[in-house]
Parts: sequence; structure tokens; C-alpha cells
Amino acid sequence: MKKIAKITTQKRTKDRYNIFLTNGDKEEYAFSVDEAVLVEFNLRKGLELEDSVIEMLLEKDSIQKSYTLAIHFLSYRMRTKKEMREYLVKKEVVPEHISVILNRLIKEKLLDDKLFSEMFVRTRMNTSSKGPLLIKRELVEKGVTSAIADEAIYLYPYEVQFDKVSKLLEKKISVGKRESRKQQIQKLQVNLLQKGFSQAVISDAISQMDVEKDTETEWNAIVYQGDKLVRKYSKKYEGFMLQQKIKEALYRKGFQVEYINRFLDECLEENSY
Repeated sequence: MKKIAKITTQKRTKDRYNIFLTNGDKEEYAFSVDEAVLVEFNLRKGLELEDSVIEMLLEKDSIQKSYTLAIHFLSYRMRTKKEMREYLVKKEVVPEHISVILNRLIKEKLLDDKLFSEMFVRTRMNTSSKGPLLIKRELVEKGVTSAIADEAIYLYPYEVQFDKVSKLLEKKISVGKRESRKQQIQKLQVNLLQKGFSQAVISDAISQMDVEKDTETEWNAIVYQGDKLVRKYSKKYEGFMLQQKIKEALYRKGFQVEYINRFLDECLEENSY
């Protein structure tokens, strides 16, 4: 049986305390503990400690140190249970202690995958151009169950998705000046699908776009593409066959027949290929 001779506060870490035990007529440093452990076990001068109790105190203190690490990790943002477990493993926390810490954090409502998912969806919805399907994939990658992720995604309503897709289409559709409108939309559809929006909301947004096309922009695009095709195919073809090759290529690029015929009439005939 050993007795606590004195307790002192560490100079650099004010919430940790050095425990000195009697050894004959001497006082010797034995170990240190976190303030939480000191208070929980009412450690004080004169208290007698058995070896088994000292071992238990050291284990409790080890858990408390790891718990403090976890709290620090949470101070930056919320975490999922998977993220916290991976962090504690990285910090080489004793495996048995990890479960204890996770359970404590869950009990204290500091770890909550459902709440995390709800906040994650709201943040992504308000600060990014990502769609719900991509956000769900991110949640699952963070360790959230598919059921919890599905429930959280309901916080991303259709009307918000529609508005976001419509704005993205409106912003991007005029960028590719040298492509047909149809081709631009096809590329944007692929991009929006990759961003996690469903085909249904993309189709709805496209159907509501202004059907009036920018005639000048479309004409400039077909002239640019058509001239390239003329240079390419005139090396091998001429006359009717040249017109057919150009017509087929322009159609594949998404240009309407009326623009294609106009190009062939106004541009190809002028150069008499």
C-alpha cells in the first residue's frame, strides 16, 4: 500500500497533475493524471493506493488522454463515427480504448451520424454545385449508412435542385461559342450527371429553357465548324460527295438542318468545291 505524499500542477499543462508517493521517508514522483481523473477518484494528499488501483488510474488516464485528442479533432468540425475511429487508430490509441471513447462520445451526443449527415447535406446544398446523388456518395464514403444518407438527402428538395441545374445551364450554355447549342447541352447533361443530379431534374430544366436560340451565335459556330470540315474533306472529296460528308459531320455535331443547308448554300457554293 502506497500513500500520496503530494500533488502538484504541471507547469506546461495546467490540467494535468503530478502524483508523488511516499517511499520510506522520501517523496518520489510516481505518475501524472488528467484533472478529470483527479476529480473522479478524489485523489488527495494522504490517500492510500494499492498497486491495482494505480494500474487502474493509469489506464483511466490513458483513456482520458485519447478522449482529449478526440475532442480536439471534433473542434474543427463534426465527424462521423468512421472518421473518428480512423483518427484514433492513426494516433495509435489502444484498440480497447477506442470503443470506450466512441461510446462516450455517442452518449454525449458529440458523435451523431444522422445529425452529421443533415448538416453535411445542407452545407453542400448551399455552398457547392453538387447534386444529391454525389453528396450521398460522399456521405457513404465517410462511413454513414446508406439508410441515414437517403434520409438526409430529402433535405435537398426538388425545387432547389431544379433551380441550381437551371442556373448552371444558363451560365454555361453560352460559353462554347464554337459548338452547336445541342452539343453544348449534351455535354452539360453529362457534366450535371457527374455532379450528382438525376436525369429527371436535368431533363425538366432543359425542357424549361428558352427555346429561342441565338441565331448569330449558332451561325458563327456552324461556320467555324464547317470551315474546318471543308478543309478536312476537300482533300479527298468534291462536289456532291463533299457536301454529303460535311452535312453528315455537321449533323453529328448537333446543328439543325436549316443551318446546315444555309452553310452549304452560302459558304460551300461560294468556294466552288
